[in-house]
Amino acid sequence: MSIRPTKLLWLTCAVGALVLLHLGLQQTSERYSLASPHLQDYIPAIHLPGTGGTRRANATLLMLARGKDLTGVLQSMHQVEARFNEKHAYPWVILNDQPFSDDFKRRAQVQASGHVWFGEIPKEHWGMPDWLDGKEAAEARRKFTHVEHGNSYTFRNMFRWYSGLFYHHELLQSFRYYWRVDPDVRYFCDVTQDPFVYMEDRNISYGFTLSPREYAQTIPTLWDSVAKFRRQYPHLIEKKNMMDYVSDNGGKTFNMCHFWSNFEIADMDFFRGAPYSQYFDFLDHEGGIYYERWGDSVIKSIGVSLLLKKDKVHFFDDIGFGHEPFEHCPTDEAVWQRGRCSCDSRKSFDTLSSSCLDKWKASGK
Repeated sequence: MSIRPTKLLWLTCAVGALVLLHLGLQQTSERYSLASPHLQDYIPAIHLPGTGGTRRANATLLMLARGKDLTGVLQSMHQVEARFNEKHAYPWVILNDQPFSDDFKRRAQVQASGHVWFGEIPKEHWGMPDWLDGKEAAEARRKFTHVEHGNSYTFRNMFRWYSGLFYHHELLQSFRYYWRVDPDVRYFCDVTQDPFVYMEDRNISYGFTLSPREYAQTIPTLWDSVAKFRRQYPHLIEKKNMMDYVSDNGGKTFNMCHFWSNFEIADMDFFRGAPYSQYFDFLDHEGGIYYERWGDSVIKSIGVSLLLKKDKVHFFDDIGFGHEPFEHCPTDEAVWQRGRCSCDSRKSFDTLSSSCLDKWKASGK
């Protein structure tokens, strides 16, 4: 049965009115906004308003920031929007352990092509868990003053949150994919292909651009704890894993290779799943985040390498990205030109001997 043009016009207007009402309520009503985190849940598999008719995945741009980070927040948002998101209007979720000021919210919203949700991290997710010893943790901070952020309690809270708690936040519950955006990062190239859709179409769980080596002095017992996890939960380890990316001797020692999490695009269904949840819970109870200085990058990287197949991980060569002191710039001339990149490929971290990119490419075979 066909729909007459007049009825189709009225139907289109009605749907448009409902969409505008929905977006308006999201902007003006905090209760409504929290109850309906994004439009995709309610109008699946259509081309959403403001995207130029292009397809969108169920995804968000995620940022953790403090009020004093405003300048860096605006810079990062502006670059992501200009290089990618102004064509797609993906929403932003910006979180803090303290409330944002109205001025912060207003200025951040101005940068975004889509909606922005601001939220607070629950107290139980921002702090040392009660099963650890506060005195021992304080002593550890004094011992680690010689390494970056080694004496910081706040950074350890962030490491723990990004390692295994962020995807539990209420504002992220209805999203599947996230793109982590930190304050004060740089994007050098136009992102001409939607990375969320690319990952969804290929069932990819984790994407990265930089693969450096961790500072060994920050994680003296991490690999011992990972070995205990492997012995206790052998059934959770992927048979076709990427052990040879993170170890040069079949798992006896850790070679410090990891994915730098200042840029990552990932499927939260992987992190929410039983294997990774048990992995994080095990390491969380080991206490190394607070008793040493285990970072989220290395915790997640080892988890990804042991729990996923190689084809579930993707190197986003075309996304030029920088965060001091490293930057990734596409080395393929055609990719560099297509992205109108503003970086020098000869200075890309990938070309240095300290990069683990070649090791990752050779892994999982």
